[in-house]
Amino acid sequence: MQAPNPIPAPAPTASGITFRPADFATFAEALDYAAAGATGFTYYNTRGEVAEVLPYARLADEARGVAARLLALGLRRGDRVAILAETNADFARAFAGAMIAGLAPAPLPLPVAFGAREAYSDQLRRIVAVAGARAVIAGAEYGDWVAEAMAGAPLLFCGRVAELPQAAGAPPEFAPAPDDIAYLQFSSGTTGSPKGVAVTHRSMMANLHGIAAHGLKLREGDRGVSWLPLYHDMGLVGCFLTPIATQFSADYIETKDFIRRPLLWLELIDRNRATVTFGPTLGYDLALRRAKGRAPEGLDLSSWRVAGIGADMVKAPIIRAFAECFAEAGFNPAAFTPSYGMAETTLALSFAPLGQGLRTERLALDALERDMIARPAAPGEKARDFAFCGPALPGHAIEIRGEDGAPLPEGAVGRIFASGPSLMREYFGDPETTAAALSDGWLDTGDLGYLREGQIVITGRAKDLMIVNGRNIWPQDLEWSVERMVEHVRAGGTAAFSVLPDDGGAKTEEEIVLVAECRLREPEEREALRAEIRAALREAHGLETRVALAKNGALPSTSSGKLSRAKARLMFLDGEFDLGPA
Repeated sequence: MQAPNPIPAPAPTASGITFRPADFATFAEALDYAAAGATGFTYYNTRGEVAEVLPYARLADEARGVAARLLALGLRRGDRVAILAETNADFARAFAGAMIAGLAPAPLPLPVAFGAREAYSDQLRRIVAVAGARAVIAGAEYGDWVAEAMAGAPLLFCGRVAELPQAAGAPPEFAPAPDDIAYLQFSSGTTGSPKGVAVTHRSMMANLHGIAAHGLKLREGDRGVSWLPLYHDMGLVGCFLTPIATQFSADYIETKDFIRRPLLWLELIDRNRATVTFGPTLGYDLALRRAKGRAPEGLDLSSWRVAGIGADMVKAPIIRAFAECFAEAGFNPAAFTPSYGMAETTLALSFAPLGQGLRTERLALDALERDMIARPAAPGEKARDFAFCGPALPGHAIEIRGEDGAPLPEGAVGRIFASGPSLMREYFGDPETTAAALSDGWLDTGDLGYLREGQIVITGRAKDLMIVNGRNIWPQDLEWSVERMVEHVRAGGTAAFSVLPDDGGAKTEEEIVLVAECRLREPEEREALRAEIRAALREAHGLETRVALAKNGALPSTSSGKLSRAKARLMFLDGEFDLGPA
């Protein structure tokens, strides 16, 4: 009887080569240097067993093979290749191969964030159309979904990496211009018009170096663990490109496996003595809930030196509860590293100083939301803690500006603008939106915040975009879905927005609210409508939403006749809409 194949050992932590903090001119140069060492990626299955090990040496070799096969399709330098961002070695081969070939890869989201196959297929079609992709690569698990979505699209190829045509030889070597597009990053959760952030090779390498040398001060012997989706900038740049560019090994579990088994994240930190990992507050919350207030016996988290927090607003009560729960496992709360960034700045713009841990200010929410003032809360006021996210990375700058565009003094709340070498080149194929966001070397981030002692504190969004569990949610997407799917809601009769939670309440996540104008008068009919709207948003977007009803014509408009979500939000806070039974 043949013995079963032994489970392979994970990639080693020691590279055996001199550490370099992403100080390379190109991604290809960074990958070639990492390939000289022993480190690489290790992928784990849902049981926590090693499923595949991909040393950087093999990745470099196989990526060049993929590059040659992509070019054999007839693709030319600068063409876009859409790649389903599955957490496996084929994504690594395809993404790296596309960049080596001089193509611009565009990661596609997985269906985990969507409630309906139709909505997911529509999202894929929109992204591929905006990117102008000429090839689409997907794995076996969702290959049928992608093929169905791409039916009729003008593509040279749609299939798996293994199905790419064989090439006659190695791809031609090339030196990309610094301002060539390295990749396109799309929002992870919209079903409206997706925006493709075009990141150049110059911006990508500048950000990777800033992360490695200054933000996290990475060093030889560091090791990462990630469950973050690779279609999100924190997963792609922070947990995929950064390890390659700094020669350290990274261990991966799929996002869906993390949701099922959140403590596997921490078990891998213990097992492999990992030092660096990132996640939104949601990740810490899921692990905390699964632990039920007490760290598993024998768990050792003493190796964990950077517990990064990003992708959404930092929820201080959850972070503090996590530290308290896992202290007995050797977790050091000084490891917490709140950060700030976005795809438009490649990834990172600021990190809290290492060792600072979670530092917060408690602000009065009414003064913040209505008057744009960062005022300390008095006893009994509705309040929330806001996290210090550190100073801008070297070579970058952050300004807080008022409505007139003038810089505001420290402590004043306003729009956050950023500049520096990590900024995107454009929203791909959308010069109008690009011009609205970029001006004179400054990016309007769309966020609100203030500076304190040189550190940025994020307080909310100036734009309509909502961020829930790391997903980007555009309000018009929710409004359109309800207007299309619910009979008694008229076109233009809805408004969606988010509100901040009060730390004194049970909720810590931003709450999404949808207000719908309604002619129905009977209480039973109104509650049935409310339930139908919730069901529609759950099906189309996978979101739980609070639904308020308004009289016809009650939703406010701007002077140009457009819906004013900001005014609707204030009306909601003032209790002017029917919120239904308590």
